Amino acid sequence: MVSFGIWGLIPPVLTITLAFITKDVMVSLFLGILSGTLIVAGGNPIIAILNLTDMLAGSLNDGWNIRIFLFCALLGGLVGMLSKTGSARAFGRWAADKLNSPKTSLLMAWFCGLVIFIDDYFNSLAVGTVMRPITDKNNVPRAQLAYILDSTAAPVCILVPISSWVITVMSIVKGSEGFSSLGISEFEFFMRSVPFNIYAILTLIMVLTLILTGRNFGPMAKSIKYAKETGKLYNEDYGPAPGEIEVEGEQNSSKARPMDMLFPILVLIASAVILFPMTTYLGAIDGESITSLGAAMGSMSLGDAFNNTDASMALFYAVIFTLLITYIYYTVRKLFTIKSASDAIGDGIKSMVPALIILTMAWTIGSVIKSSPEDGGLGLAAYLSEVVVGGGFPIALIPVIAFALSALISFSTGTSWGTFAIMIPIVMPIVVGLAQAKGLMDGAMLNSVLISISAVLGGSVFGDHASPISDTTILSSTGAGCPHLEHVATQMPYAITCAVCAFIGFLIGGIFLNLFVAWLAALGAFVLALVFLPRIYKA
Repeated sequence: MVSFGIWGLIPPVLTITLAFITKDVMVSLFLGILSGTLIVAGGNPIIAILNLTDMLAGSLNDGWNIRIFLFCALLGGLVGMLSKTGSARAFGRWAADKLNSPKTSLLMAWFCGLVIFIDDYFNSLAVGTVMRPITDKNNVPRAQLAYILDSTAAPVCILVPISSWVITVMSIVKGSEGFSSLGISEFEFFMRSVPFNIYAILTLIMVLTLILTGRNFGPMAKSIKYAKETGKLYNEDYGPAPGEIEVEGEQNSSKARPMDMLFPILVLIASAVILFPMTTYLGAIDGESITSLGAAMGSMSLGDAFNNTDASMALFYAVIFTLLITYIYYTVRKLFTIKSASDAIGDGIKSMVPALIILTMAWTIGSVIKSSPEDGGLGLAAYLSEVVVGGGFPIALIPVIAFALSALISFSTGTSWGTFAIMIPIVMPIVVGLAQAKGLMDGAMLNSVLISISAVLGGSVFGDHASPISDTTILSSTGAGCPHLEHVATQMPYAITCAVCAFIGFLIGGIFLNLFVAWLAALGAFVLALVFLPRIYKA
């Protein structure tokens, strides 16, 4: 038996439905996994629960998965260390002397959001802590700051390969049915998918455009007008603003310097850049034909070493090295004691526990969905591929449908990670099967997969960016000191504008399977929106 047929649809459909109803992705994923194991077990609940526990444990019984798991946990530990030093406040004090206008302070907030890309939660809180005194001094509405924080959190994390977001995506892509037929590594796949991620890139462009041109519209324009007329930085009609958020150790803030915030980030970037090709070279040493590092480096180009790297290994090494160097650096700088450093790392790892649980269940439900019945799965990927390919479904519509459905799921649940786990294992085999059935050549097939998976990523990020129940949205309100409802109301028209432009881009891009045409359509819609919306959607 190749698959359980239409019964295989129950886990993802149940997961999606429960996510809409409960707004709890963990519970939804768990019950989705349980429904799959019940089907495989023939309805026997005891066997189903035993299989479920085995599959959860088995998802971590893999070199790639466990390194990703530990990378995410240790990345949380690094963020915990950053949060205890007072370095962000030091950076803020340094910047405050140099930023004396609303535009320059907003540009600095945008830039800081790009730089602090390792974690979306830390981005929202740290950049908010740094920039809020500066933007307040320049009479910038809190809603504007909150919008920048939110728009440089998830949209940035999904574009930079050194983040827990991207490593999660690579792990799900790597395990999806049909990926192996593309003939490239998961790292190369991600790097080539970045230009196709229209929503995330367009969001960053829109933030910069609005800062430079001032062409605000809708509720955001009203908040800006309200701040100018009243001198109040937030509208109390939306409710009270959150209190001051402490993400750093106050006792050390006077000792910290601006470089103390940048140093760990620079170390992480540099070590990752070095270790990506180095792990490939080291792995090529077989003791026979290649016996030394020099011989390994001579056996392949630097580009090949980057493309063929084991991303989980390189990033795991990089985060351990960064933790060690940062620990020594902060200790020498006397920014914390051994005890406070231990507490900081522990608190940071604890903050990652929900994400780690979602990640583990994402691997598990992906295994249930894609594995054959002989391996304890439902074979849904094979079934869907067969049905869609046999039904002559137009491959041109896959990207736009994937974007819309991912956006709907993510917006309703407030999380993109759970959406990745649900949608990528479904979309990948469908688009690969359709491409093969239509006889697309290697380049065209790869483009069809890249644009389709990027549509899933873009739609998922939209939901995380715009949803009022998203953690990042809530933390952006908190970091900016903005009433949550005001942030949601002012940001929503901007997020929807980018989503509509991305929708058009994915629709046209899916038809032509061409990145240039997709971006031409999206940017054309974007320009029209910024020309006409400020005129028709005034404050």
